[in-house]
Amino acid sequence: MKMLTAVVTTEQENRKVQDVLRDVYGVSETYLRRLKRRPGALLKNGAPVYTTTKVQAGDTVAFDPADPEKLPIVPIKHPLSIAYEDEWLIVIDKPSNMSVHPARDPGEHTVENALAAYLAGTDNPHPVSRLDKGTTGLLTVAKSGYVHARMKALQHEGRFQKTYLAIAVGTPEQNRFLIDAPIGPASGSTYKQCVRQDGAQAKSLCEVLKTGDGLSLVRLTPYTGRMHQLRVHMAHIGYPLLGDWLYGERAERIDRAALHAAALTFPHPITGETLSLSAPLPEDMRQILSV
Repeated sequence: MKMLTAVVTTEQENRKVQDVLRDVYGVSETYLRRLKRRPGALLKNGAPVYTTTKVQAGDTVAFDPADPEKLPIVPIKHPLSIAYEDEWLIVIDKPSNMSVHPARDPGEHTVENALAAYLAGTDNPHPVSRLDKGTTGLLTVAKSGYVHARMKALQHEGRFQKTYLAIAVGTPEQNRFLIDAPIGPASGSTYKQCVRQDGAQAKSLCEVLKTGDGLSLVRLTPYTGRMHQLRVHMAHIGYPLLGDWLYGERAERIDRAALHAAALTFPHPITGETLSLSAPLPEDMRQILSV
């Protein structure tokens, strides 16, 4: 991962190195403290420098955005479908029944384990957003903690837009509607969620694309990022996702909740370029819809 460089402008003259990095690259106070402890990670005109050093117009300030050390993730080789990759990010089309993070089973093949093997010691995988084990589709992973922080900032600013396709049981009366219902933990459970008045605000847009055989293909756009939000919201309005054993019922035709992260759009955290990616429906959902 290359050093990120900024040329000091006349407006930034006589300010500190740390001020320039905040202005240009959004470097946080926490990350600045980490840079202080890393030899050669912070440079002015090619030479090591303090974060408080003053700069002049035309000076070049650079810092190392890579992680200082490897994360303790066991590399386990597993096939990955890569939708996009560059020096900073990797976006995969996650298969069903694959967890993102390692859990209790040390031999389980998770996304993080597979990426640790794929990256082969050059970078660390930092999943930006979480997909449930059964959910398929696009998953964005940063290759360093700095890039991960930048991606999280985009999410908080509402500039990371994700769209899902799902198969719901039943036929909604409206073709397009907003679900605005707060979500919080279900009583007696640390995992299951529910709609509750004292929960966190949660909003989801539902658009019906196709109906038939008692099912509906819907496009879901979450405007907030609560745990299990789309599954909880669809169950709350009476149209649970097909195969969702936690919020609906099991189904013979699919062994998971029929939910797929189909598209995402966001500005690249380093270049600013708008990225628009998509992933086709997985085979199990295609067979049910016959598309």
